[in-house]
Amino acid sequence: MTDCVTLTGDSLAGQPPGVDAALLAEVRTIAAAAGRAIMAVYRQDFAVERKADASPVTEADLVANHLIADRLAALGDGWPIITEEGRAPTWRERREWPRYWLVDPLDGTREFVKRNGEFSVNIALIDGGVPVLGVVLAPAIDLEYAAIRGQGAWRYHDEPGPIQVRAPADPPTLALSRSHASRREMQLIDTFSRPGAEASVVRCGSSLKTCLVAEGKADLYPRLGPTSEWDTAASQCVLEAAGGQLTDLSGRPLRYNTRESLLNPMFVAHNGLSLDFDRLREIAAL
Repeated sequence: MTDCVTLTGDSLAGQPPGVDAALLAEVRTIAAAAGRAIMAVYRQDFAVERKADASPVTEADLVANHLIADRLAALGDGWPIITEEGRAPTWRERREWPRYWLVDPLDGTREFVKRNGEFSVNIALIDGGVPVLGVVLAPAIDLEYAAIRGQGAWRYHDEPGPIQVRAPADPPTLALSRSHASRREMQLIDTFSRPGAEASVVRCGSSLKTCLVAEGKADLYPRLGPTSEWDTAASQCVLEAAGGQLTDLSGRPLRYNTRESLLNPMFVAHNGLSLDFDRLREIAAL
């Protein structure tokens, strides 16, 4: 695991209490171990089952879930843990939590089943409803993003280093899903195109789309379908630490553990691009 996080001097002033480079390194180590466990299943034949909402689940989801939950608990900080594959605590249980871990052990199970490599391990630390630490690891393509709120975001691949959103392009590049194509997408492309210049599209799976915005390879990722809080928290931390925004369709930043439901509203991840939210809501209603 390559380490290029250095927090010194004034950069420490805005650091969330108890959230530092040492904790980020611990979480990256946990994500790497989960990635190895996932890849062990990925290289074999595996069964695909269906959850109550008809979404797929595999042995890799469950193995990674147990590993991450056990190792986060072993950190000894006492912070509660919510994972996609675990029992969701009731609102009565969690409404007073000041800080907790929010985990998607295998984001992009559909991509995992398709064996296209575009799935990730997502681990976030939530403080007061805000993601303050995030790790997104795509083990099949040896790609990782990590961030601490207010301190910066980093990409680890061939040349590890800090990342930042780019200045908005005109027309912009949209990051869109491989697994959720719809007629809404054509409307989105039309909306962001200009006369004689069509908006570009880059497609990938899981929370990697948000990370593409964070590292300056795309301008926005509109998500006009259902997601849960564990799908977005880690990548939102990466994006915001890189200078971007992840908001609902009224322009409000997504916040976590604020109500009984763990479902997100529709959202858009972007780099500061000027957005017509009325138009986005029109497209969402199609």
